[in-house]
Amino acid sequence: MYTKYYLVILVFLCTVSVYAQNQKDSLQVVDIPEVIVSGTSSNRQQKKSALHIDVLQDEYLKKHFNGNIVQMLENVAGIQSMDIGMGFSKPMIRGLGFNRIAVSENGVKHEGQQWGADHGLEIDAFDVENVRVLKGPSSLSHGSDAMGGVIEILPPNMPVDNQFFGSASFLGKSVNESLGGSVMLGFKKDNFMLRARYSESHFGDYRIPTDTIIYLTQKIPIYGKKLKNTAGMERNASLFSMYRSGRYMSNYSFSNIYQKVGFFPGAHGIPDLSRIEDDGNSRNIDQPNSLVNHFKFTTLQQYTLKDIIFSANLGYQYNHREEWSQFHTHYGDQPVPAVHPDKELEFRLHLISGSFKANFLRSSKWENVVGIDFQKHLNNIGGYSFLLPKYDKFNMGAYWISNWHITDKLTLTGGIRYDWGKINISSYEDPYLQSYLSGQGYTESEIEDYRWRSYPVNKTFGDYSGSLGLVWMPDKHNIIKFNIGRSFRLPGANELASNGMHHGTFRHEKGDPSLNSERGWQTDALYSFKSGIVQLDISPFFNYFENYIYLKPTGQWSVLPHAGQVYQFTGASAILTGSEFNFSLDLTKNLSYRFGGEYLYTYNLDENTALSYSPPATFTNVLTWKTRIWQLDLECKNILAQNRVARNEDKTPGATLFNMNGFINIPIGKEYASLSFSINNIFNKKYYNHLSFYRKIEIPEPGRNFQLSLNIPFTIIK
Repeated sequence: MYTKYYLVILVFLCTVSVYAQNQKDSLQVVDIPEVIVSGTSSNRQQKKSALHIDVLQDEYLKKHFNGNIVQMLENVAGIQSMDIGMGFSKPMIRGLGFNRIAVSENGVKHEGQQWGADHGLEIDAFDVENVRVLKGPSSLSHGSDAMGGVIEILPPNMPVDNQFFGSASFLGKSVNESLGGSVMLGFKKDNFMLRARYSESHFGDYRIPTDTIIYLTQKIPIYGKKLKNTAGMERNASLFSMYRSGRYMSNYSFSNIYQKVGFFPGAHGIPDLSRIEDDGNSRNIDQPNSLVNHFKFTTLQQYTLKDIIFSANLGYQYNHREEWSQFHTHYGDQPVPAVHPDKELEFRLHLISGSFKANFLRSSKWENVVGIDFQKHLNNIGGYSFLLPKYDKFNMGAYWISNWHITDKLTLTGGIRYDWGKINISSYEDPYLQSYLSGQGYTESEIEDYRWRSYPVNKTFGDYSGSLGLVWMPDKHNIIKFNIGRSFRLPGANELASNGMHHGTFRHEKGDPSLNSERGWQTDALYSFKSGIVQLDISPFFNYFENYIYLKPTGQWSVLPHAGQVYQFTGASAILTGSEFNFSLDLTKNLSYRFGGEYLYTYNLDENTALSYSPPATFTNVLTWKTRIWQLDLECKNILAQNRVARNEDKTPGATLFNMNGFINIPIGKEYASLSFSINNIFNKKYYNHLSFYRKIEIPEPGRNFQLSLNIPFTIIK
C-alpha cells in the first residue's frame, strides 16, 4: 500500500514540474548550499554551521582516489574505515559506525544491511565528485541514525555552457592485481543536463606480509602470501539528469550497484587446513562469498516562492544481499534445500523514503528550516541458515532548525526534532534445532525456549533530539564553534531480535526485544586559526550516552553447535570523548608540512571497560612539494597500540607506516588529465587494523601496494 502512496506523490511532483517549466524565468539569486558546493559556499557552510564540516571536492578526491570511497575519506581526521579485506569498507566517525551514522546520496539516506561488520557501502567511487562530512550529532536534519555524523555525497553540478562532455577513468593496484575503469558521457543543453556512467573493476586475492597466521592456537599457512578467495568484482551503472528553469529545479538519479567478493575460508567456521590449500587461481571467487545488488532511484524537486525554498527528496531502494557457503549442517536431520542448496543467508530490503522541507530566507539575520521525513522498510530473509528474522519498519520525524545571525561575527544556531517509529518483527521457529537438542538430552522446557529462535516483536518508539550552538568569528583569522545536543537512535532489528551465529563477527549474537532507544548528550567544539602560512584546527568532543547499545558477553554457552559464548545486545551508560587536530605550515612557496591526528577514549560505565571497535590514536606527518601542475606527498603514519579493549576483544599492537602519493595534471588541449600514483606501506610492514573484519583471526593488513589511477576528461562546447 505504501508503494501506491509513493507513486501518487511522484505523479503529483511530476505534474508540478511540468507546470513550473512553463513559468516565467524570474528566479531570485539565493544561496542554496544544499545543492551547489563550491569553494566559497564551503566557507559559508563552515561559518554558518556549529558542527565541524569537511567539504571534499573533485580535486581532492582525484588526488586520493583508490576505488574505495570510505578509504578515500579515511584521510580526514576523525573518519575511520572498517575494512572487509581489500574489497569493501564501511565508515566510522569518531568511533561510531553501523546504524549510528548516516550516508546520504543525492539527498536520500543510503540504506543497506549496515548493521553487519562484513557489509560494505554500495556506492560507486568513480561517480563521487563532492562529499560533505558532518562530524557530531546530526539527528536534527538526518534522523535518529545520524547521531554520530553524516557523510553526504552531493549531486554533480550543471555546467554553465551548452556542451557535450565526458571522462574515462582507470585504476590499477599491485597488491591484489586490481584493474578497474569507468566511462562517463553527458550533455548540457540550455536548462537540461543528462549524464550516464558505467564502471567495472576486478581484483584478485590480496597479498599480506606473512606466510602464516595463528587462529584458535592453530597455525594456518598462507600460500604465496596471498589470502585465498579474497578476490572480487564490482559492476555499476548510473544515470543522472537535472533541469533548472526559473523558480524550479529538479533532478532524477538511477543507479545499480553489483558486488561479489569472496571470504577467506578460514574466516567461516572452525579452521580447516584442506579448505585453504592453494587452488592455483588467485582471481576466482569461490565459496564462501557474498553477493550484493543495490538498486536506487532518487529525485529532488525544488521550487522557490519569493523568499521560501520548498524542496522534496524521494527515493526507492532495493538492497539484495546473499551469503553463499557450501551446504553444511550441525543437526544431522536438516535436508539439503532443493533450490540454491548453498545459499546460507539472504536479505531482501525494500525501502521507500521521502523528506519535505521549507527554507525561509525572509531576513538576512534569521534563517529557518522546517521539515518532515519518513522511511518504510520491508526486509525478507532466506537461506538454509538463520541470523535475523524478517521485519517491517516505519519511522517519521518532524524538525525545526534556525540560524540567527546576531552580528556579522556571531551566529546562534539551534533546533528541535521529534521522531516516531514502529517495528514489526516476525517470529522464527527452528525445528532442526529442536530435534538436535532433544537428541542431546535437553529437557522439554529448555527445548521449548530454544526452538523459537525469534519471538514476535511489535514495538513503538518515540523520542526527541535538539541542539544549540554558536559560531563566533572575532576576526578574519579565527573561528570558534560550540554545539551541544541531545540525540537518540531507535534500536535496529538485529539488536532486538537477532539470534544466531554471525560470521561477520565470529560469535553467537542475540537480540533483546525489551531494549529502549539509545539516548545521549553530545558536545562538539572547534577552534580554527588561519593567517598567512599557518593554519591550525582543533576539534574536541564529548559524548555521554544514557543507554548505549552494545554486545555483552553473557558467560552462557550457546546451544548452537560450534558457536561458543552467547553475546547479548544490552544497554549501558557510556562515554566517548576525544579530539582531532591539524596543523599546517607553508615552509616555502612550494614546500609545506602538515601534522594531524585523532584520539578517542571510550568507557563503558557499567562494565568499567572500553567499548568494542574503538579506533586507536593515529598521528600523521606529511611533507608536500607542490607546483601548478604536480604534487608529491611523503607521509609517515603512526598508529598507536590499542590496549583499551572490551571484554573478549583482542588488543592490537601499534605500527609506523610510510606512504608516498603523487599527482600530475597533464594538459590535453583545453583540458587537464589527472594522473595519480601512490605507494602504500612502502616497507611492507606487518600490522593490524583494529577495526578490520579479519582482525579477529589474526590476519594482518595488506602488504606493499603500488597504485596508479588516470582520469581523462573531455568537453565540446556547442
